[in-house]
Amino acid sequence: LWRLGYCARLLKTNHFRTAASNTSFPAVWMLLAQHSGRVPGLFVVVKKNTLFTMPETMEDKTNPELYLPHPGVRGMTLLNREAFKRTVVVPALKVKKEIVHSVLKSLRQSVLQRPGLKRVVEDPEDEDSRFVLLDPHKVPEFSLGESEQEVLKQLKVHPEVSRYQLELSYENFKSEEILRAVLPEGQEVTSGFSRVGHIAHLNLRDHQLPYRHLIGQVIMDKNPGVTCVVNKTNIIDSTYRNFEMEVLAGENNLVTKVKENNIAYELDFSKVYWNPRLSTEHGRVVQLLRAGDVLFDVFAGVGPFAIPAAKRKCRVFANDLNPDSYTWLLHNCKLNKVDTKVKAFNMDGRDFLRGPVREELSKELPLLREEQKTAFHVVMNLPALAVEFLDVFRHLLVGEPCSPAHLPTVHCYGFSKHSDPARDIQERAEAALGTSLAGRCSAFLVRNVAPNKEMLCLSFQIPADVLYKRPCP
Repeated sequence: LWRLGYCARLLKTNHFRTAASNTSFPAVWMLLAQHSGRVPGLFVVVKKNTLFTMPETMEDKTNPELYLPHPGVRGMTLLNREAFKRTVVVPALKVKKEIVHSVLKSLRQSVLQRPGLKRVVEDPEDEDSRFVLLDPHKVPEFSLGESEQEVLKQLKVHPEVSRYQLELSYENFKSEEILRAVLPEGQEVTSGFSRVGHIAHLNLRDHQLPYRHLIGQVIMDKNPGVTCVVNKTNIIDSTYRNFEMEVLAGENNLVTKVKENNIAYELDFSKVYWNPRLSTEHGRVVQLLRAGDVLFDVFAGVGPFAIPAAKRKCRVFANDLNPDSYTWLLHNCKLNKVDTKVKAFNMDGRDFLRGPVREELSKELPLLREEQKTAFHVVMNLPALAVEFLDVFRHLLVGEPCSPAHLPTVHCYGFSKHSDPARDIQERAEAALGTSLAGRCSAFLVRNVAPNKEMLCLSFQIPADVLYKRPCP
């Protein structure tokens, strides 16, 4: 008995480590054989307890992935929903229909909890009774524990557990379960995606590409509101920050509407850059601004920094080199009724800094009195290249420095694969500025972009000796 219990636990552990559920029974038999030494007797015990009417239910007793689709879908590239049907055997209690609610409440820990599946089904042989389906993982031996039996006794329900043949179809499986059943065993399954309005954006690996259209259809089926699924086909273009994409499923409509931090934006996802994962960061920086402040957004995109800043009654100068981004920026300013508070530009970032930014700073800074609290912020959200633009601030202005309190604050974004990413981005910024930022900057970790690749925001006030070129005596 001890040996059998040990082997059962080993078998259960083995199944939890297995990526798919179609491990062959002979392989399981051999695993037990290695630790029992008495295969025939042990096989009789296993067969008696777990062999039901459908071949695919043989391992239900110890299989943590009981609800996987039919194993015949492995390798499918064109979605056939009918092929996912299968039958599994689950434990069930026969109860009178008038006490179903009481039974569900009393056995809530053991009742089937899987979304999309009914917990109570009709008894075809008795219209006055119902079957209450139980979780096969909570009732693995098709018998209830003493505490559950005592509860049923009080409710005058016979504790005998029946075996109910549960029909499962494509609609009952989760997207990850479907994809794990379809893709080759051992290969990574990606069911995550970015949601941009009605568009689901995937980044598929090479081994997933033969199944891309099926994956797209599954994602669309399982996510209400998604009517278009796309896959990125190249890296982000460093000039316009957009990328080529392939429509995998649904309508070929990439003009979408999104809402971020209670502000609506419209955009063409195929022509401009938009990342829903930056919502928190946009909000964090905007919260640093106060009414009357001035924001220079060097790489503005469609306005996720500029528009909420204008909503906070800041004066905003927003620029983007991509003509499509510039067009959607103007559109979104009008959409959110801040077009009179945002001056938009379609220029190279360096030209924007040396032109409108220098002009505004040269005009505003000398007029500020010491007690005035107007702050100037420069946002540079182009992580791949922004640090390289910092050298523009060297001697950008001419004359006597303004009050240290009024020196512009820069929020510069960058990627780093360094073991100490904060130190790495600070050193690169110092090299571009030609001065030390020790004790004068802070690095904020925005998100993990990829394994060993971080996105950070380095914030600092531009040192006066960097920003100003003093006139010769």
